[in-house]
Amino acid sequence: MGDQDEVQGEDLPPDIKDWSKQHVREWVLSLDGVDHSVAEILFQQDINGPSLLRMDTTRLGSIGVTFGPATLIIDSRDEVVKLQKEESTSSTNFPGGPCKPYPFHSYHHAHRYRQDSILDVTESGTLDFIEPCHEYKGFYNTPDEKKKSKFTYEVLRFASACMNSRTNGTIHFGIGDKKDRQRNYKHGQVLGVAVGDKEAYDEELRKAIDGCFLYKHKQIAHDCIKPPRFVGVLNNNWTSSHKCVIEVDIVPESKICEDNFFQTTLKELKQTQENMDKNNAKREGTETKSKQLYIRDDGSSNNILPKTQTNKSMKEYNQFIDRVTQLSQLRKQAEEKHLQVIKSSTQGSRLSHMITGGSLSLDKSHFEHYVIVTNKSHPIQLDSLEFLVELNPTAVLDFDPESAKQGLQCYFEQQSSVNVHLPVKYKITEGVEDIASKLKLTRDTSWVFCNGGIEDERPSDIDQWLKEKGASVRDVVSFLCRKDVLPNQRFLVIFVLLSTVNETMDPLVEAFMTFYQELKGTERILCLCENENAFSSWKDLIEVRCRINISDRCIYELSFPEVNGTVLSLWSKNRRLRRFLPCGGESKVPLDKKVERSLDTLAVLCVNQCEGGNEDKLLKEENFYKGGNVSWWNFFFSEEPGSTPFIKRDKFDYIVNTVIPDLCSLTKACVLFHLMHVAGCGGTTLAMHTLWALRDRFRCAVLRNSKADFAEVADQVVKLLMIDNEEQQPRLPVLLMIDDFDDKEKVFDLRQLIEKECAKKGIRSKTAQVILLNCMRSESPEPIPQTADSVFIGNNLSDKEQKLFENKLREIEKTHRNAETFYGFMIMKTNFKPEYVEGVARNTLKSFSMNQKHAQLLAVLVLLDVYCKGSSLSISLCEEFLDLQPKPVCGSVKVEDGFGKFSPLIARCLVQDKLVFEAVKIIHPSIAVHCLQELTRTHNVTKSEITDILLTTQKLYESTQGKDKLLQDVRHILVKRYYVEEVSQFSPLIQEIANETPGQEEMVLRNASKIFPKDAIVSQLLARYYYLKKKDFLEARVLAQRARDLFKNSSYIADTAAQVIKHEMKNAISNDKEAPLSPDKLKSFLKMAQAAIKAFKETQNLAKKESIQRLNRPFNVSGCLGEIEVGVLVIQVLEKIPIFSFHNLRHDILSGVLSGSLTLQGVEGNDQKQDRHRRFYSVLREFEDVLYNLKYRMKANFDLFDNVYVHFGTRFGMKDSREQRTQAELFKCFEKYAKLFCKTEAAALWKEKPFWLKLHQARQSLEMQKADNFSGILSCLSNERFPATVENIAQLCSFVSEHPNSNPTMKERINFIYINVVLSCVKLGSQHIQPYHTLVGHLCRILREQIPLSDTLPLYFITVLLLWPHKNLCFKECEGLGKYISLMKTAYHSVMKEVMNGKRPVLHFFLGRKQGYQQLVHFGEIKRCIKVEQDQFASVWENGQIWKEKKVKELLRRVNGRVKGDLILAYTCIPDLTVEVSPVFRSELRGRAQGSRVSFFIGFSMNGPLALDIN
Repeated sequence: MGDQDEVQGEDLPPDIKDWSKQHVREWVLSLDGVDHSVAEILFQQDINGPSLLRMDTTRLGSIGVTFGPATLIIDSRDEVVKLQKEESTSSTNFPGGPCKPYPFHSYHHAHRYRQDSILDVTESGTLDFIEPCHEYKGFYNTPDEKKKSKFTYEVLRFASACMNSRTNGTIHFGIGDKKDRQRNYKHGQVLGVAVGDKEAYDEELRKAIDGCFLYKHKQIAHDCIKPPRFVGVLNNNWTSSHKCVIEVDIVPESKICEDNFFQTTLKELKQTQENMDKNNAKREGTETKSKQLYIRDDGSSNNILPKTQTNKSMKEYNQFIDRVTQLSQLRKQAEEKHLQVIKSSTQGSRLSHMITGGSLSLDKSHFEHYVIVTNKSHPIQLDSLEFLVELNPTAVLDFDPESAKQGLQCYFEQQSSVNVHLPVKYKITEGVEDIASKLKLTRDTSWVFCNGGIEDERPSDIDQWLKEKGASVRDVVSFLCRKDVLPNQRFLVIFVLLSTVNETMDPLVEAFMTFYQELKGTERILCLCENENAFSSWKDLIEVRCRINISDRCIYELSFPEVNGTVLSLWSKNRRLRRFLPCGGESKVPLDKKVERSLDTLAVLCVNQCEGGNEDKLLKEENFYKGGNVSWWNFFFSEEPGSTPFIKRDKFDYIVNTVIPDLCSLTKACVLFHLMHVAGCGGTTLAMHTLWALRDRFRCAVLRNSKADFAEVADQVVKLLMIDNEEQQPRLPVLLMIDDFDDKEKVFDLRQLIEKECAKKGIRSKTAQVILLNCMRSESPEPIPQTADSVFIGNNLSDKEQKLFENKLREIEKTHRNAETFYGFMIMKTNFKPEYVEGVARNTLKSFSMNQKHAQLLAVLVLLDVYCKGSSLSISLCEEFLDLQPKPVCGSVKVEDGFGKFSPLIARCLVQDKLVFEAVKIIHPSIAVHCLQELTRTHNVTKSEITDILLTTQKLYESTQGKDKLLQDVRHILVKRYYVEEVSQFSPLIQEIANETPGQEEMVLRNASKIFPKDAIVSQLLARYYYLKKKDFLEARVLAQRARDLFKNSSYIADTAAQVIKHEMKNAISNDKEAPLSPDKLKSFLKMAQAAIKAFKETQNLAKKESIQRLNRPFNVSGCLGEIEVGVLVIQVLEKIPIFSFHNLRHDILSGVLSGSLTLQGVEGNDQKQDRHRRFYSVLREFEDVLYNLKYRMKANFDLFDNVYVHFGTRFGMKDSREQRTQAELFKCFEKYAKLFCKTEAAALWKEKPFWLKLHQARQSLEMQKADNFSGILSCLSNERFPATVENIAQLCSFVSEHPNSNPTMKERINFIYINVVLSCVKLGSQHIQPYHTLVGHLCRILREQIPLSDTLPLYFITVLLLWPHKNLCFKECEGLGKYISLMKTAYHSVMKEVMNGKRPVLHFFLGRKQGYQQLVHFGEIKRCIKVEQDQFASVWENGQIWKEKKVKELLRRVNGRVKGDLILAYTCIPDLTVEVSPVFRSELRGRAQGSRVSFFIGFSMNGPLALDIN
């Protein structure tokens, strides 16, 4: 339909008797040669349809119409009456019946239209927002050169109307939009359009969107207006035509459109249709450009923005604008109501039951024969119909006349032999068996073309088919149903509806009727419909014809790929040769081998895993029970008849029934669950058992290699999710198990990449799409508190678990003779008792001799397993080492035999590294530990001896499988330090060798440097050994330089070189017993200090380059700490020389010199003993650059650490033990610094302290409490300082900044603001807090002054906090909030650029619900709402569960905004003031359209305000 203001002749009622006087006037205006005034005369005389029928020229003349126009009117009326009579007589034979529209918002369905069928949906306005409204365009009267412009105009008019009305919609081109009396077209009739270049329509539409929508709405329009879809049109005899229907879907999602309304500027070039008068032709044949606002009004798109705007004409427009927010909310509610959840139907199992007759196996099906009845196929369906070939049907009744050319028969013939027939061949003209023999009926598939297509037989139209071919097809059905042709009750008729059946006269309905009559019911009929629309139409037609309900004989909730997979899985040969993935409704889809191989980072677990295999059950069980890794076969065998079930750990049901469902309910694309376990306690087995149990409800996989490229893993995980699920909604989630990760941050990295990939693919859902089951070893056997997303498995079985193990042992003993050697199983069965494991180790190693090769190899395996969990040696390496050569007659010797009596201690495993290879490992971690103890205690084999064999036996490193993995493991046990509470200078192995055989560690490290001659880290390790243990600083310098030569640009290697000098100085000072210090020693010490400071500065420079160049690489702070430590050593040295070592005054002199406020010349000039001290002054003057800058450099480094530790946290909020130790060392150094520089010893000489001294002491006191900068003041919150301490700091800040004589610096004035905010968080009622508005006024005055660069970051951060608008804050400066945020970010990236990488900015405050100081909620208050450990808090934070807490919701204010690129524009209480806010988790914005409306909480970091919990 057109616009509401375009009432033309085509809109008239079909019967002239129904015309009103308005209709008559419009009809007269459309007549050529009749003036406008004539139409007005008839209108004024109230001439309507019935009166027009009674008119003649005389009567018209009597009312003032002249003879000429009167004649034209009467002749035209008679022509209309004649056409109406012809139409009414022909309508009974009108071709075509009702049909469904193409599925909305889809592109890959097999749906096609048939010429002249009638769409069974009407043109309409808004229905329920989700059900699409429709608009039809005949498009038959448009010249080819104008088609694209007409297309874009109509699409954009319709689209903007749908977007404004917030309703889904589809506009169809090639569908009759009005009754056309001349062409005999009906409304909604499929006409079709001939289209040449389809891509040109899409390109033209994209350009038109950019040209017609406002700039701010362009992206929204692109997101809402989907690309054109070209739906094929079949002829009436089901053959293909060259025509199609062009359709465009409009999807105005609430999060895309939000509260916007969409005006357009359309360039309209309207086409002349029928009988337009010349005025209309002139008016509508020209281009016009105006602004419109369309809405859907019934079946029309109505422009409600008048060209002439008055209060009266704008009424409807204004009413609509007022309703926009309500429309948006209604649309959002409708979307939530229609969100799908995972299918809970059982149609997959119903299909299995019906197609097999209840046997659930096609190997043993109740049915011996299958007859297929099908209709027109689409090329995209054919790959999903393989099951029909496998069924080997006796006959196929095919109603597609093009089947042999491009349809099902063509596809079928490529894979199987068929005999093609016409129905006439089945007429009984001779003996039934003779006919069956000629047709080869039960030998090959008989393909019956029921509507022509072969042997020059022409297809019939639908209304002619019954007359021309119906009888012969009935003969076919009758023949097949004879008891002497196919066995009674032993064949199944399957109707495969590849195209929707819409008409009662459809041949498929006739075929069903005939089978129904011949079979006397539906028990042997199965109907497969591709979707519910096809089923609904089919069910209704059958109900009309047969008076039966066939719902229970239909499968319609499964797509054809799901039907295909489900049926194929019912053959055991397919279960052996093919693998299947689960889909919704208990269905399956095949996993193509090529696709599975492309998922090379994943080991996919299929629903039919292991079925049809021929693995040796006893061998698999023996390897597992001995201590080998669990395999899917172990679960499979435990489900066989006669076996006891696989042992369920206590946490199994909790994980499967509680944890996983709870995670599925989360709205994030990828969610995470941690299964923490002690090594060897069955954690990995429990994780795999969980996957096995859920393999039919999730698409399960195991990550093959924890070192794989995470971007590639994310891509493959999403591919697994999408297999045969491109447009299927909703999808079954992926359950991915990840094992052997040594760092939780890597797990979080993987999750972020998966979320990013989901957003990239446009995957949005109500529930989680990917669940990561992170199976990770715990370094401590102590239980970890259980949370919503973590479970701990320790080395202690419950009573219930012990009983299960005892029952399983009885079963094992019946089938395995050597059950006593199943140590892996027995360790758990005995509840991990050390006595049992110790006994196994002692008894097995009785005959151990280090002279034997197999004993040496076992010792190496044991050592590797103890110090590198999960280590192994490849089978080929073991064979080489043990000289296990293949024997000519007997074949190869098993590697287990090569280990002799020690073979019960090893098990086979598969290693997924750069290469996949088979290896051997120690059966259990506790076995390895006790074996190593036994070797030392009983056989006097030391760890250094075993390590020496490992490092010096070249045969282990010759070219063989697993060499690279072995080198990685060897390097790991030598280099890897574990950062726990106590200082760890070397790896556990090196430290234990040093304790067990002192001095041997040097030999081990020397040998290691020969194995890794070009490894800078190994040279660095050796250097550290020499300066820490041997105190051989000369050798340490040589080794450190070698490491630097190998890796020049590493700050960590450079730090080692600096540490050598520092430790040499420290060692020299501690060994020096002279008192006082001599000038020569002083010179030596200061020279070392100078060299160390230079080396640490170089480390700092390299660290800055690394941090900038390598994203996510944390800043290496060791150079800064080293320089501070050298400064402390210098102070320690200087305090020993006479110049600075006597009384209080000397203390202040030293402080002044190192601060640069006193010169050595000045001190020497005032020294009464300068002659005695001359040599000391001479030495000190050589190092003036070091001395004068010492305090400045130490203070700068302390401030840098404050920036790092106060404003940044680890990326995922977990503890870092190295940082904790660094902070402990910093605390010690600062104590010594503060003792010298923050205390005035000479103050006691003053009887009454002058003001300048009080001011000086106040500033020193603030520095001593780390409250002389904004970072230190903010740390009062994170360090939870006592309120009294914070009040004391507030008093000092007030004295320094507010006293009229103090002349405070800008920094001190800003600090005064900070301490008030911090004190308000600690003790809101304190008398030392400034009134909120007074403090804001103080801030505003500062903002009007010149700001030093060094103070910009703290100033603008506190400005953003305090000037965030609320109702009672009306300072003019609030309007500049966006500018201050921009300035803060600029300052942040300038000040923090070296230290921010690899860190996440700390959120110091959140925006609260209250006002004033209470508008700021500090981070500590949020943490107190969740009582969990730090690591658990990080997980709760990452999963977003924290925002569901009621206490948190009550504290924080939810803010609204809209999406803009990667940012959000947050609305404020000031009209037209929006503020840019960045999301904490960018994945929460991915997939959201530009302009989408969102709500969120706001947190404040130094990098600007951040959005959390975006909805």
